[in-house]
Amino acid sequence: MADGKRGEDQDLSAGDFSSWMIEIQGAIRGERGSDVPCAGCTACCTSSQFIHIGPDETDTLSRIAAELLFPAPGRPRGHVLLGYDERGHCPMLIDGKCSIYEHRPKTCRTYDCRIFPAAGLEIDDHDKVLISRQVQRWQFSFVTEADRNQHDAVRAAATFLRERRGLLPDDAVPANTTQLAVLAIELHDVFLRHDEETGQTTLVDPDPQRVRGELLRRE
Repeated sequence: MADGKRGEDQDLSAGDFSSWMIEIQGAIRGERGSDVPCAGCTACCTSSQFIHIGPDETDTLSRIAAELLFPAPGRPRGHVLLGYDERGHCPMLIDGKCSIYEHRPKTCRTYDCRIFPAAGLEIDDHDKVLISRQVQRWQFSFVTEADRNQHDAVRAAATFLRERRGLLPDDAVPANTTQLAVLAIELHDVFLRHDEETGQTTLVDPDPQRVRGELLRRE
C-alpha cells in the first residue's frame, strides 16, 4: 500500500505503459474498446458527461428512450448526445451499475481515464472531481528505458500542444483536456528518435513545423 494510503486514496496499477499504449492507440483508431480495470468505479458515469452516439449504433439507440437524446451540435444529422440528470449522473446508471453495459455506446467502450496521467494532465473541471481523484491514483509500470522514453514523449507532446496552440491548424486545436490527451498520444512518436541499428529511442524536441505538418496530414 503506497505511502500508507488506504481506501479511495490507494494507488491503482495502470499496467505496463508500452502494452497500454498499444491498446489505447487501437481504441483511438476505433479498432477495439478499452479494457479499463475500473474495479467498480463509476466516476465517468457521475461527472456530468455528454455521451456521443453515432447513427450506426442502432443497438445502443434501441436501448435508450428517445427523450433522453438530443442532436449533437456540429455533427451531421443522426448523431446525438445522451445527457445527464440533475446530479450529473448518466440516466443509464441504475443502482450504481450501467443498465445497458453490454450495449453501451462506443464512447463509453473506448473511454479510458488513464490517458490523463499518461499525458501528465490534470482535470480541473469542478464537476469532474471524481474523475480527477481516480486519475491521480493510476500508476504505470515501465519495463524498459524505451517505455519511459515513450511516456516522456507523450507528456512532451501534451506540453507542446498546450503551450504552442498558436502554431496549430485551427481544426487541430484541442477543445478540452480529453482531446489534448488523445492528440498527445497520437503525436508522441514525433517526439522520439528511433535508432534503426540499436532499436533504442531518444526523446527529441522536434521542429514545430514538423508537428504542424503531422497535424495537417491527419486532417
